[in-house]
Amino acid sequence: MTEPTEGEGTAIWDRLRRRKVVQWGIAYAAGAWGFLQGLAYVSELLEWPAQLQKLTGLALLIGLPIALVLAWYHGDKGERRVTRTELAIITLLFLLGGGLFWRYQHTSETANVATSILPAADAGPSIAVLPFENRSSKSDDAFFVDGIHDDILTQLSKVSALKVISRTSVEQFRDTKLPIKEIAEQLGVKSILEGGVQRGGDRVRINVQLIDAGTDAHLWAETYDRALTAENIFAIQSDLSVAIAGALKTALTPAEKARASVVPTRSLEAWEAYQLGKQRQARRASAELAEAEKFFGRAIELDPTFALAYVGLADTLSLETDYSDKPPEAALAEADGLVSKALALDANLAEAWASKGGIAISRAQVEQAEKWLRRAIELNPNYAPAHHWLGIVLSLNGSLKEGLEHSERAAQLDPLSVIVQVNLGNSMQFVGRFDEAATRYRRALDIDPMSSVTYDSLAALDAYARNRFADAVTLQERAVALDSGSPTRSAWLSAIYLDVGDVPRAQQVVASLIERWPDDYFSHVAAAVLHQVLGSTAAAERHASKALAIYPIDTYSLQILRNADLRQGDPGSARARYASAFPELLTSTPPSITAFNHGSAIDVIPVLQAAGDGVTASALLDLAEQFIRTIPRLGVLGYGIADVAIHALRGDKDKALAALREAEKAGWRGPFWRYYRDIDPNLASIRNEPEFKAVFADIERDMAHQRAELAARSKDAPLDLKDVRK
Repeated sequence: MTEPTEGEGTAIWDRLRRRKVVQWGIAYAAGAWGFLQGLAYVSELLEWPAQLQKLTGLALLIGLPIALVLAWYHGDKGERRVTRTELAIITLLFLLGGGLFWRYQHTSETANVATSILPAADAGPSIAVLPFENRSSKSDDAFFVDGIHDDILTQLSKVSALKVISRTSVEQFRDTKLPIKEIAEQLGVKSILEGGVQRGGDRVRINVQLIDAGTDAHLWAETYDRALTAENIFAIQSDLSVAIAGALKTALTPAEKARASVVPTRSLEAWEAYQLGKQRQARRASAELAEAEKFFGRAIELDPTFALAYVGLADTLSLETDYSDKPPEAALAEADGLVSKALALDANLAEAWASKGGIAISRAQVEQAEKWLRRAIELNPNYAPAHHWLGIVLSLNGSLKEGLEHSERAAQLDPLSVIVQVNLGNSMQFVGRFDEAATRYRRALDIDPMSSVTYDSLAALDAYARNRFADAVTLQERAVALDSGSPTRSAWLSAIYLDVGDVPRAQQVVASLIERWPDDYFSHVAAAVLHQVLGSTAAAERHASKALAIYPIDTYSLQILRNADLRQGDPGSARARYASAFPELLTSTPPSITAFNHGSAIDVIPVLQAAGDGVTASALLDLAEQFIRTIPRLGVLGYGIADVAIHALRGDKDKALAALREAEKAGWRGPFWRYYRDIDPNLASIRNEPEFKAVFADIERDMAHQRAELAARSKDAPLDLKDVRK
């Protein structure tokens, strides 16, 4: 078969044009796309089935060849030239069709990204309990209604055969007009429970109905009308959980039935105070946490046997070590005592075991934390915070895959929780999946654009995993603005300013921290690091000592005091300090290395070498090297240039310098890269090498460029925070 010549091709094209086949093909395609876009809009407005759009698209696709054939056979009537008006119309239709096609593709891609992180429904029965309607005459009863809803959800979560979505996620659908099916798809469940509560005088009425999300059919409904007492409220919840389990063709185990029948408190006032405390606690901001502390304290005062109130107060104190200026060690010790009281009252309280695990994480007691969190999950497999914290523990222990699995399970159980999404992003950072981590952080911002912890995490990702400090500064400034009562946010802002080289701003933030929170751990750590980098060793040591008095396992403060001990020829004091902070490194056989302590395992090596303990030093170096191979280099919890330090401490300069160059090219910039350049004794053996100086000169040039970018942005306009969603 011969190819058509150029003349023949031109003749064919001319015939197609004369018969208007090309023109009508373009017009048909453009018109079809425009029609489909209009249909999509109307379908969404009137809630028409998606299948209608698919069938219409298929019909229009079949119609295209029919239109071309009709144009061919009837086009001889129009063999005259196309007028300018016709050409303009066809061109406009072509551009319109192309634009609509691009918009359709862009919208589809965005929808696909959003859908890709929605949880899939489990194979077994699953349920979401939507916020109940307040049918009382008083709006003040809203907190009471929310408490009933929360307790029913908690009771259902104890049924191991059910997947139950956490309160944080269902709260997003309060007063929603979305169809049940769409809500279920977003939450990854097969059934929805909805209802209302009416409180009047000494009576309470609760109406509930269980709906199959796939068919919109009512599976079960009930009305409970009882005298308003704490015992009756809990009895209703117990009866309801048994009935729903039966409606979903599953059942409670004998142990679950026993736990469901427990009456947490017989004081209605204590229960109400507890509910108010939980609602304040959920907001995760310093002012609200202070209010939560008072409400939980009031609940305990009204009923000293109310175990859950002790847990609520313990969790609040633990959170305040991060969201306010609570001294960590004192607050954690008090929280631990409260949890012990709760467990003495109810040894099978999953929330208490989970809180005990969370406290252990803050104290770097990762082995105990793992044990206690697994116990919590055994008692309540649907308790999202336990999976959330266990994911953190396992990641820190080096079990990255299983840690990520538990973080993902927490996101399935609580898909619209900001903190759960942020933690899943953190777990993805631990395994070096930085783009996926950013997607999770963006998802958290979609849920709550005012979440300071999300901006905090995005800033850390941009600075220490992506080497984008100009963006990181803007994001961290946003985090501080959203939660100005948190010294943690300001401390990280000072660190980012220091790393990008904006020393005046770093000094300004640190001065404000010390003035506003003179007894806070984060204030003193930020001040200690700043003074050390600037060469004010006496001030650095003073602030480091204060920080360690508050939180004895702070690695930065330990570094600063270690350096002072080594300068003074006193390795014994440094060794004792590390043995007290991390006994698993120096008093355990074999030593235990985790993400919490691998940096300190390396930092203690010069101390051991100065003391003549080369055997322990060598063993720790080997174990630390094995551990860092399991985690990424970049990120706040990455190993950074730990490999450089290991090689340098072994005396292998070539490997150390090669690893340093590799880190620089990968984008490593700290935290606190100037400390490693100028001070860190771990790198003393290579500090005067030309390659060492060349690497840090390249980092300095890069940071100068980013500092200029930040200055230019400050003059013109700040980073559009919508950019973080791209």
